[in-house]
Amino acid sequence: MSVEKGTVAPSFSLYNIDKQEVKLSDYKGKNLLILFFPLAFTGVCTTELCTIRDDIGTYSNVDADVVAISVDSLFTLEVFAQQQNLSFPLLSDFNKEASEAYGVLYDEFPAFGMKGVSKRAAFIVDKEGKIQYSEVCDSPGDLPNFEAIKETLASL
Repeated sequence: MSVEKGTVAPSFSLYNIDKQEVKLSDYKGKNLLILFFPLAFTGVCTTELCTIRDDIGTYSNVDADVVAISVDSLFTLEVFAQQQNLSFPLLSDFNKEASEAYGVLYDEFPAFGMKGVSKRAAFIVDKEGKIQYSEVCDSPGDLPNFEAIKETLASL
């Protein structure tokens, strides 16, 4: 089960594409949009992250940072970020600990028989570390509700 609105956000410690450790606590005092996505270089994931990239000013204007997490290696994510010109941190959950903590890990991905892939999900963590928005997409082909995310962030 994924984490729900009003609960304390599970902490995480993951590596970004610059090989630096990033912790949830690094964002204390800030609003944070956390996006989990299944796999780099896939069509829907590329669309999702490029949508955020193209609208990053909206998130900055409501004083929110954005991170995107997948089980891909940080080396894969580095190439993906470079190719797509992504300006927000991509974090590798290669050991699947954050995906498990947030309740967004497929037992078996709906395609190709892969196990241990993150579901597409969006969470907003407020300045106090509480979840203010929680969305787990039913299908890996679905995108998060960006309008609901923006409305929630604007209300914080």
